[in-house]
Amino acid sequence: MTKFPFLSLANWLVVLRIALSLMMAAHGVIRIYAGTVGGFGEFLSNKGFPVGELIAWTITFFEIIGGSFLVFDKFKKWICVGFILQLFMGIILVHASRGWFVVGYTTGGMEYSVLLILCFLLVSSTEGKKIK
Repeated sequence: MTKFPFLSLANWLVVLRIALSLMMAAHGVIRIYAGTVGGFGEFLSNKGFPVGELIAWTITFFEIIGGSFLVFDKFKKWICVGFILQLFMGIILVHASRGWFVVGYTTGGMEYSVLLILCFLLVSSTEGKKIK
């Protein structure tokens, strides 16, 4: 039996990339399934963004399509940059005002988004590199 942590760094980076991809794609899929894209667009419009619903649909499709491409290691750097920008805007528009913690002392904070940003930075830093 292989010792903890059971996989090589290269294999764990693949697991991380795929997990991040599926998490982001799930955001878009559930938004369509639940019928909340319009509400997201209205939220964006209320925050001063022109054509909020168009932006909401664009973000939703990017999450699904970008997540799908990232699973297959395609356009990794650019998709990671897109997700980082999206998460950063989420921090500015929603999470920063709610504090740091997602649950506990405060709720809805930015810690999860910051962690995802760091993970996307790590995944994008492996572009074109052979890691053993």
